[in-house]
Amino acid sequence: MDIIPKPTLLTPNEGRFDLTHDTRIYVTPASVEAMNIGEYLGERLRPATGFALPATPTASAPSFGHIYLSLIDTDAALGEEGYALRVGAEGVTLTAHRPAGLFRGIQTLRQMLPPAIEQRAEQPGPWSLPGVEIRDVPRFSWRGAMLDVSRHFFGVEDVKRYIDHLAYYKVNRFHLHLSDDQGWRIEIKAWPKLTEIGGSTQVGGGPGGFFTQEQYAEIVRYAQSRYIVVVPEIDMPGHTMAALASYPELSREGIMPSLYTGTDVGMSSLNTRSNFTYQFIEDVIREIAELTPGPFIHIGGDEAYKTSEADYVAFIERVQGIIERHGKIMVGWEEIAKARLLPQTVVQFWRGHPSSMALARRAVEQGARIIMSPASRAYLDMKYDRTTPLGHTWAGFVEVQTAYEWDPVGMNMELVEDNIIGVEAPLWSETARTLDDAEYLAFPRLAGINEIGWSCAAGRTWEEYRGRLAAHGPRFAMMGIDFYRSPQVIWPV
Repeated sequence: MDIIPKPTLLTPNEGRFDLTHDTRIYVTPASVEAMNIGEYLGERLRPATGFALPATPTASAPSFGHIYLSLIDTDAALGEEGYALRVGAEGVTLTAHRPAGLFRGIQTLRQMLPPAIEQRAEQPGPWSLPGVEIRDVPRFSWRGAMLDVSRHFFGVEDVKRYIDHLAYYKVNRFHLHLSDDQGWRIEIKAWPKLTEIGGSTQVGGGPGGFFTQEQYAEIVRYAQSRYIVVVPEIDMPGHTMAALASYPELSREGIMPSLYTGTDVGMSSLNTRSNFTYQFIEDVIREIAELTPGPFIHIGGDEAYKTSEADYVAFIERVQGIIERHGKIMVGWEEIAKARLLPQTVVQFWRGHPSSMALARRAVEQGARIIMSPASRAYLDMKYDRTTPLGHTWAGFVEVQTAYEWDPVGMNMELVEDNIIGVEAPLWSETARTLDDAEYLAFPRLAGINEIGWSCAAGRTWEEYRGRLAAHGPRFAMMGIDFYRSPQVIWPV
């Protein structure tokens, strides 16, 4: 079966289950959360099938011919996101220990139906599910994707659409890059010029934009409904030109720089020795923490070339304390491992240099946890090949096979599996002006990178995977995703 990510255990059964006008989605227990998951499944299936598929509470398994979603008497070994699925002629039974697992299992159900199920208008069918038994548990707890809304801005509806794509492939972390040299994208009520000035433009000098706090909260709620944790990033002490143009007092010189619309990096820095700067950071972290129910705040920390190492280390340690006071866990790019870190800190590996290996070792020695995002494999803003119209080449070309054929442990010999909490695929938006551009860069690579995070390393091969991936070409098309038709994959005509 052409399921991505590949399930832990899959055993085909005889027979099949056919959705009909009479099919119901039965749910137990009848809690608000469980019923919402049942309704979500119905919402996904109704447009294409034309069937009512009502979500119906029940105290026990239904009779022949229905879909049964259950969080009762389940196996605790399934954990937070695992699920068990059985499909036969008598019906469909999907069980999980936690609601997130039930939601992940629904994505598998969707992928087992014909690709036309993703259409938003009624299709002829038939709507058959093959007989199968699946038991599926993720390998890593962090399976992330990052979207940069700073270089080019994407509005609320575009971000929601991207979140839906992530949910389809069982991503559970959405890293939202909200500030950089080219734009400040989140309203901070204590510092209104950040969006009035810093949010007014973008790469190439376009109109820019920003999220109000209400819009950001809407995105967070939407992600929560897909069991995805939003990880907001405010990059500091570098990548701060938009903030400095808004409040020149944050700079060492105290002179207002021009708004920046280019793509160079490393030319800006906050004044890391000023109490004014730390009051600014206190206010920003406080307001974002209040809006973000998830446990993480990302501070960037990369490419701070205008900050001395001593000042950088002191800055990271002081900001870490601010984040801790506001009840959150600090996440940062690998450079933050130069500082003394709290044990729960999360460090994101990205460069793959020998110095990166040393920083990873230093982070682990301090009790930090590692996200693997090697640019040469996982950066979605790299070109696929020389003919690709979008993307960069500084980390090399990243074709679909290159993005799939790596393992989080093998990328850094300083690390063992217990040091790593997962993988993340960043998408920087210097060349992505529209959501279509972003989708073209992300797909199909994002599906494979997330399989690396979810599926066991044993049994995964490129030859086997590319066959499953080919079957997702029609699904991408039905979902309206402008994907890259890699010549490494034999796509259906």
